[in-house]
Parts: sequence; structure tokens; C-alpha cells
Amino acid sequence: MVDLPSTPEPLQPDSSFTEPVQRDAFLRTFLARREQMEAVLRRRVGCRATAADLVQELFLRFWRRPSAPLEDMGSYLIRSAHNLAIDHLRSEGARTRNEAGLLPEQRGDSSISLDAALEAGSDLRRVETALRALPERTRHIFLLNRIHGQTYGQIARSMGLSQSAVEKHMMRALQVCKASVGEAPAAPSHGSDVS
Repeated sequence: MVDLPSTPEPLQPDSSFTEPVQRDAFLRTFLARREQMEAVLRRRVGCRATAADLVQELFLRFWRRPSAPLEDMGSYLIRSAHNLAIDHLRSEGARTRNEAGLLPEQRGDSSISLDAALEAGSDLRRVETALRALPERTRHIFLLNRIHGQTYGQIARSMGLSQSAVEKHMMRALQVCKASVGEAPAAPSHGSDVS
């Protein structure tokens, strides 16, 4: 008994024959519509250089994956350019929204220089030194307010002081901190002790 093949397999066109023809037709159409695509993109994104980059990206997308020839490749390219502009604007909007929530050092903002960072560290050390030099009660009141977030009234009740006394301690601490980061650091005066 002779085995006959079941159904014959359909002949697949050899891509080596069709691909160059498709690429050639695509290239001619793309070059013919390039200016029109750039104009569409430029109107949408508002930048000539970005539009040129997007046209290049569109070319590469089609060139890397040749597809079956379309009836109207030119119209398809123009619609693709329009869609690419929308995608670009969406991604730029998302990037802007994401960056808006970041701190400057997280964004890689180059406007913060090494000198500014060193100066901020130096200022912090001077403030810490000035706070250590304050009378203990004044320093404690300052820390309760600025670090622990307590109000003057809460501090006054917990320490058995009047709110006015707490305010005076805070004024002294703030003056010392401000002076410590000024041009001529001022040492806190120990002569008058506020109670």
C-alpha cells in the first residue's frame, strides 16, 4: 500500500522574492511623503527637530518589520505620523508629571552644584554648634517645637511655663540659628537667661 500525502501544503512565497519589492515600494512612498509627515508632526509637537527625530523613528519602525503592501501606504504613513505625535506628547506629559513630584537631586538637576551642597552642609554644622551652645531649656524648647512639632501652648503646659516664656526662648534660639549662618556668626549671649 502506498502512502499518499494528505492535503498538499500550500506554497509559501519566498520572502527573499517579496521583501525587496516591498521595501523598495515603501522607500519610494516614504520619501514622497516625508515632508508631509514632518509637517504633521511639527504642528503637533511644536518643534522642528523633534518632528525630524519622530519621522526617523517612524521610518525605522516600518523598515525593521516589513509588512504586506497596503493599498494606500502614503495615507497610512500620515496616520502613523499623527499617532506617533500623540504617543510622543503623552509620554512627554507623563515624564513631566513624574518629574514634578521629584526632588531636584532625584531629577538629576545640574543647577545644584557641589559648592552649594558643601555650603549647606557647612551651614548645618554651624547651626548644630550654635544650638549646642544654647542654654539647655532654650535648646529643649526649640527641639520640641521644630523637631517634634509641638505648639508653644503644648510646650508651655508640659514644662510648666507661660506661653510668653516659650515664645521668648524660641525667639532666642531662632536668632542664634539665623546668626550662625550669617556672614558673621554670632555667639549666643549667656548673660540674660529667659525663664
